[in-house]
Formats: sequence, C-alpha cells, structure tokens
Amino acid sequence: MKSIDKRQTGIDLGTQPQSPWRHHWSLAPNITFLNHGSFGACPIAVLEQQQIFRQQLEAEPLRFFEDAYEPLLDRSRERLAEFIGTTPQELVFVPNTTTGVNTVLRSLSLRAGDELLTTNHEYNACRNALDFIAERSGATVVVAEVPFPLASAEQVITAVMSQVSDKTRIVLLDHITSQTGLIFPIQSIAQQLRGSGVDVLVDGAHAPGMVALNLKELGVTYYTGNCHKWLCAPKGAAFLYVSEAKQSLIRPLVISHGANSVRTDRSRFHLEFDWTGTDDPTAYCCVASAVEFMDSLLPGGWNAVIERNHQMAIRARQLLCHALSVSPPCPDTLVGSMAAIPLPGKLASGVQRQLFDRFQIEVPLIPWQRVFGQGKADSFVGELQSNALIRISAQLYNSLADYDRLAEALLTLLAESASSQPKPV
Repeated sequence: MKSIDKRQTGIDLGTQPQSPWRHHWSLAPNITFLNHGSFGACPIAVLEQQQIFRQQLEAEPLRFFEDAYEPLLDRSRERLAEFIGTTPQELVFVPNTTTGVNTVLRSLSLRAGDELLTTNHEYNACRNALDFIAERSGATVVVAEVPFPLASAEQVITAVMSQVSDKTRIVLLDHITSQTGLIFPIQSIAQQLRGSGVDVLVDGAHAPGMVALNLKELGVTYYTGNCHKWLCAPKGAAFLYVSEAKQSLIRPLVISHGANSVRTDRSRFHLEFDWTGTDDPTAYCCVASAVEFMDSLLPGGWNAVIERNHQMAIRARQLLCHALSVSPPCPDTLVGSMAAIPLPGKLASGVQRQLFDRFQIEVPLIPWQRVFGQGKADSFVGELQSNALIRISAQLYNSLADYDRLAEALLTLLAESASSQPKPV
C-alpha cells in the first residue's frame, strides 16, 4: 500500500453527534461502540456479498468448491497482496492471526537451548503458543521488557536488541500491541537483525487497514494479520505471509490433500493451505470486496480512511487524558487508530461493566502488569495510578461525540467514587 499523502485525504472529523458513515454498519443504534479493536465490525455491503457466496455454495456445493472457490480465493489474494505490498505467491489465508502465529511456530525445528524472543507486550494467546513450543522442544522464551509509558520508538528497539543472542532463533513481535496500542518499529528491528540468521515473525493482528503496509519493505520473514479487524472483512479471515525462501519449511496446522497432490499448476505452499478440509470459505472470498468497499468511502480512498481514523484516535485520546487528568503515555507517532489511556486507580473496579450497563458504552479495560512512577520516562508520561488501561478504537462509524460521551461517563463515575470515599477525621 502506498504511503499516506495527507494533502489528499480531506480529513474532516466534524462535530456531528453521529458519524455520516455509521449507516454502513449494522451496529446496535443504542450502543456507543468504541471497541473495533477486539473483533472488528463488518460493513453491511460486505456481509451482503458474503451471503451471495453462501447462497451459491449451498445451491450447488460441488460446483462451488470445484469451479468457483479457487478463482474467488485467488482474486482476494491478489487484491490483498497489492494492498499490503507483497506478491500473491507469498500469501495464504488462515482463520485468524493466532492461527498464523501457531502455524509458523509449530513448523520450526527447535532444540534445547534455542531462544524464542518476544516482548512483555505480546498478545496473551500468542505468548501461550510460544510457551507451548518452548516446553515441547526444550527451548527458552526470552522476554524483552519494553516500558510503558514510553517516550520513543528507540526504547522498543533497544529493549528488543539487548536480548538478542547467538541462541536466538526467532523474534515474535506485535506490529500494533493489543494491550497498549503501540506501533512497534518493526522495519528498524528487522533491519538490525538482517544477516544475523534470526527470523522475525510479526503478529500483525491490528495492522492491515490501520497503518499503511508494505511487507517487502518491512523485510520480515513471516507476517500474519487479521482481515476481519481494521480491513473490515467478515469474521474468520486472516492471512499468513511467508517469504519464498522459507515456504518449504512452513506447513499448515491441518495436513490434508495438498500434501501429496500431483497438481503442478499451483505451488505446494498454496496447495497445502488453500484446502485443509471442508469449511465455509466465504470470509476469505470477501477480502477483496472489503478492501474495495472501504476504499470507496472517502475521496482519498484507503489513505484517507487510515489518516482520518488516526486523527480521530489522537483527538479522542487528548480529550480523555484531559478529562482524567492523566498524561498521554506515548507520543502521537506511536498511535494508529487505537489508543490506551491510564485509568485512575479510583476507577479501576467494575468500570467496564458500569460503562455498558449504565451508559451503553462498549469499551474495553485492559489489564497492564506494570506500574511506573514519576521519572521513569520523559515529559510524555505521568504516573500510572492503577494497573488498568482504557483502550479506545476509532473507525469510520465513530464520531467525536462518542468520546465526549465516554468522558462524561467517566467523570460521573469519578465523582461518584469521590463522594463515596470516607472523609478524613
């Protein structure tokens, strides 16, 4: 995908109470939905296309799988490859990013003494996969401690590179961290590791559709990302990128007909991954439709969508930090369209449930394991008063008024908490 030219995006965040694009989604009208990051939300037009494919499948299952399936899959793969800056030959579809991470890790030949490097921001499911592989092989999981709050991307690079050793076999990194919403400097880390024999596996669950991607420029060996989140495809669509040099090593989690297929019109990589058994493949078939539909919504296309959502997230973060009297925990440059904000300790208990039950606001509270005091980083950060973060998302269906409602609800809960505290004697 081409880099963003802000002159062509025509960003207008507006002040209207509801986003002019919300009608493209079937979200409940009474809910302020600020949690696109967890599972995404698929536009109505894309869901309608999926239903057409499902009707075709059920009308004549054999003809669909034998005649229609591969051309539809190839079209989505070609459109996705163009969007994320790679070739169709290096892409296969998987149901989700967790599957992609497991696929790579379980294909590796590891032995006792090998080191698997990740960070303390890694998504829990993928960290569990690392632990599972390490336990079975005798390898060791090494965790680079990336501070949060933090002042710059250099702190991420320093933390990761300081833990690389001659025993390091692979580095697993989030592109955008799930808990803390940080954009990690993947390209810089990959460049420093180039020539070392250490492969980089990127957990890019949130990246496609949130940031401009060019996998060839990133220079990583493996990259897996969801299409059902910021790309807005149906649930169950994700991809796995494997550089051509390593494709012979990577096998799907399910070994099926492709393992001994005599076909020569498709690569072994595609033959094994494209058919692992009977399933509903319509989410994969809709990826091209999702890319094209989202591209059509703003005059500047995807560049405008990404920039608009980023600017909305920054404005919303400023609004909430001001309301909660906290400092932004990282620079704007490390934020995409999802931001984590420190939650005052007085609000940490039961807030997520109260926000939904009382105010009809859907927004996640994210546990964070570290508490930092003053002086741990520069002026970007203040003190984290609790071990909880409130994580907001910004998608086209959101408006600034959504975050105003969240701020007002949090201030109400703060006031109630203060009034219920025992007065000093």
